Amino acid sequence: MTEGYPDQWEADVVLSDGGTAHLRPIRSEDADLLRVFYARLSPESIYYRFFSPRPYLTDREVEHFTGVDHDRRAALIATIAGEMVAVVRYDMLADRPETAEVAFLVEDAHQGRGLGAVLLEHIAAAARERGVRRFVASVLPDNRRMTRVFREAGYRAEQRFEEGVIELVLDLEPTETSVEVMAAREHRAESRSIQRLLFPGSVAVVGASRAEHSVGQTVLRNLLGGDFSGPVYPVHPTATAVAGVRAYASVLDIPDDVDLAVVAVRADAVREVVEQCAGKGVRGLVVVSSGFGETGPEGRADQDELVRLARAYGMRVVGPNCLGIANTDPEVRLNATLAPTLPGRGPVGFFSQSGALGIAILQRTAERGLGLSTFVSAGNRADVSGNDLMQYWEEDPATKAVLLYLESLGNPRKFARLARRLGRRKPIVAVKSGRSTQGVPIGHAARALTLPDHAVSALFQQAGLIRVEDLSELFDVAQLLAYQPLPAGDRIAIIDNSDSLGLLAQDAAVALGLEVRPRVDLGPRADADDYEAALAGALEDDTVDAVVALFTPPTIGGYDLRVPEKMLRLAAGASKPIVATYLGTEGMPSDLRITGPDGMAAEGSVPSYAAPEDAVRALAYVIRYAQWRRTPAGHLPELAGVDRRRARALVEGWLGSGGPVQATPEQAAELLGCYGIGIRPDAGGGVPTRIVTMEDPSFGAVVSFGLADETAALLDDRAYRLAPLTDVEAAELIRAIRTAPLLLGHRGAEPVDVAALEELLLRVSRLGYDLPEVARLELDPVMADASGVAVRDVALRLERPLGPRTELGPRRLR
Repeated sequence: MTEGYPDQWEADVVLSDGGTAHLRPIRSEDADLLRVFYARLSPESIYYRFFSPRPYLTDREVEHFTGVDHDRRAALIATIAGEMVAVVRYDMLADRPETAEVAFLVEDAHQGRGLGAVLLEHIAAAARERGVRRFVASVLPDNRRMTRVFREAGYRAEQRFEEGVIELVLDLEPTETSVEVMAAREHRAESRSIQRLLFPGSVAVVGASRAEHSVGQTVLRNLLGGDFSGPVYPVHPTATAVAGVRAYASVLDIPDDVDLAVVAVRADAVREVVEQCAGKGVRGLVVVSSGFGETGPEGRADQDELVRLARAYGMRVVGPNCLGIANTDPEVRLNATLAPTLPGRGPVGFFSQSGALGIAILQRTAERGLGLSTFVSAGNRADVSGNDLMQYWEEDPATKAVLLYLESLGNPRKFARLARRLGRRKPIVAVKSGRSTQGVPIGHAARALTLPDHAVSALFQQAGLIRVEDLSELFDVAQLLAYQPLPAGDRIAIIDNSDSLGLLAQDAAVALGLEVRPRVDLGPRADADDYEAALAGALEDDTVDAVVALFTPPTIGGYDLRVPEKMLRLAAGASKPIVATYLGTEGMPSDLRITGPDGMAAEGSVPSYAAPEDAVRALAYVIRYAQWRRTPAGHLPELAGVDRRRARALVEGWLGSGGPVQATPEQAAELLGCYGIGIRPDAGGGVPTRIVTMEDPSFGAVVSFGLADETAALLDDRAYRLAPLTDVEAAELIRAIRTAPLLLGHRGAEPVDVAALEELLLRVSRLGYDLPEVARLELDPVMADASGVAVRDVALRLERPLGPRTELGPRRLR
């Protein structure tokens, strides 16, 4: 490779149509690749780039374009299937400091796929790394597509028109708009890549064995039995037919297009299959084969190579070692899984990392009568992850709620960002295993979490995610969210025909912090009319936000069979959620189901729980989520007296090219001063508090808050949030600790200046977010009283982070 080759600039990216490409710095040995690329360009594309006809590149020009120093002159190329399809370059200008000229060239066949926008993101990041602060681009007025790429990038821009050419000057400092633009493009591209997997027009099953109960034949029979809407092609090296369907010796022998390939061959044969799929133009792979990362380092290397190869040819990968994917849309009817039972159509999207557990999950989902929109089991999660699915489900009109079974988090900070955005529109319910270890299953492309589990729960809560304890709770909450409206508050009415059941529900509600309205005990002889009147009254009562209806058969005699009918009629038009414990049934019983055209439960169906406590617990989870969703997200306030450039210069100067640095008290004070924070070692009394910001390797900048005393330390009474904090999150952080009353006027004491404490948290969080090199900043103690806050002491440790912040850097796949 070229000396000084910046391999950190290499990246796999998702394009706007859902396909993938590989970006890398250009090399001198790319001369022939460049010539072939140039030969495929139209005269118009060449004219837009060079402002004159240029039918071919001379040897000198090729040498100039490929011979770069990756510093003052740099170029990135995009490749698909080993062919160059686009190039972007910058050249520093001698007469304009910190400024470089930038130019693009995208092959005609790949224009309109978002390559220009992706290349601009990556070349801008590379240029900033080399000290470039501005790009200058000269564009012909007719080249509207390229002008739009620059204007829509979100950077601060200036424009002037001279001698028939538009000159654009871009300030490369990331702005709030440029970060939002990158996130929006990432969202559209990743969503589209999942849509391509879930809506294939045709499917090939590679490894479709004739052996009964084999993996390949199981997938094939499930596809056929599910009545997939398109053609299914078994691939077998010798058989002429499998399961009564004509078979082909290889994917390349299939006469028609193949959108999706399910791979069920031995691990050592997968690479050849991927190469054949690439040659066929397959859009996506579902690899159910095992024998990869879960087997150890050698298998992990094979897994990485599988993903690298697939992405190089424009394909996303689900798996390996996965259960498969399913889409219940009647226009598709895709069951490309190993599961013998697939639930019917419904409003829930389900993502599971575990393949082995996936079959049991789908079985329990079907038993409860809970319908799914789509299901993805990612297995080792080498490529497609829960983050990709959240991007897709955010825009999917068929998905009302999202369920996640997680064993690891590949990009926790991105996960929290996506969950926070999706959660404002649709609820997310998650089970995260590994609480006791925070470890990662063998084979997963993820690092172990270092934060304690209760801190991870707090960060999930900040993102609005409903984290439940186990799979039973997952389904309990899901069946409520899928078919009932969100509650407007925490005031619940309990209606029962058994005093014992009513008291159990009431005790559970009080323990969970819900406000219980006077309980309505109808007695064991209550009939349908009694329930109708009580339910109607509760639904009309402005002091009631949700209803728990308990019905059990009397010990002697029969019961009124019209009770569920009355309950269902009132629930159908209600704006308040109703949950039930109906005859001890669990799920969506037929008696309480509003039936859709396909026989599945529809909106307005009433979920039933085996025990009153289960019903109330599920309702409590949903009430807390609804409260989070009603709470304004807040904003990042402008903080006076902040000098980010000086802070950055200080940190760079202290770190130099060396390792970790324990800052002196004077250095810590100087850095804090850049963010308007002073230190007063001789400050008087008040309530001692402790504020810490640290750079977590998984979540990035994390802020914690608590009291600075032995009791708080013993109880580990600390609250956590991701930085930067909004004004709302700073206020919540203070109130999230159990000892918060000591700050807010406990037992008549004078409250501290909470506003000053909130502002200090905002400033510390902004410092931690702006400077990833701040490995740990500890303000302890911070004295708070009615007159304000004072930082008595501070400890600061600096260290180079493992990598750049992904939310500020260009889009890339893991």
